Amino acid sequence: MPATLITSTQNPFIRQLAQLKDKSRERRKTNQFLIEGTREISLALKGNYELDSILFYPELISQEQLNKFTNLQTNIIEISKEVYQKLAYRDTTEGVLAVAKSKDHNIADLKFSTKTPLILVAEAPEKPGNIGAILRTADAANVDAVIIANPKTDLYNPNIIRSSVGCLFTNQIATGSTSEIITFLKDNTINIYCAALQASVNYHTQDFNKPTAIIVGTEATGLSNEWLESSTQNIIIPMQGEIDSMNVSVAAGILIFEAKRQRNFQ
Repeated sequence: MPATLITSTQNPFIRQLAQLKDKSRERRKTNQFLIEGTREISLALKGNYELDSILFYPELISQEQLNKFTNLQTNIIEISKEVYQKLAYRDTTEGVLAVAKSKDHNIADLKFSTKTPLILVAEAPEKPGNIGAILRTADAANVDAVIIANPKTDLYNPNIIRSSVGCLFTNQIATGSTSEIITFLKDNTINIYCAALQASVNYHTQDFNKPTAIIVGTEATGLSNEWLESSTQNIIIPMQGEIDSMNVSVAAGILIFEAKRQRNFQ
């Protein structure tokens, strides 16, 4: 079946998609978001995301690449250069976008295939780049879940998708309030290790072979008292320079990969 062709940036459907790209409120209202790039779309499909439409600019994507998506039960729409430039977010272009359906990310829906899950929790991260980097770390370590406590940015912000290079779709992710997450972890007998300066021990002294949640906060404010009061043990990364903190995604990587090392990278 030939693709529909849209050439005008004033087309109502294209204007709606531009809103999806730019406005969190529109993404929440419609439960849809935009994905840009062949790798990201492929990872979304692997993560069982539903795609409503595929849009492509033929000058930038080969027929072979496009064929990966054209056999899906979804709308295939050819767009002009002007329309593509209106919707594309990245400087490096690949010529293809998808309209996808959002997931709920309820903490009650988390499922673990092991009795000793390894979970990464980030409290109130604001910068999409940091969230994306955390998701890349989580994917690299193949953690059992990533939980965002008190999220300040919606997960389908284009900057998160871009900076995570599609790892938003490869991780099992949940969101919730700090109280909800603490209750979930305690109900599932998961040890809580808070990265904090107060009452801390060096991170490598702890046994992360048991069910483990590693909790990281923002560089500016750290973790809330609610986390610190619920902690199994506060842990710290020894700092040998003049500052007492590091980027949250870097800290998360160090702590998560120590846990993986102890588990022989299983």
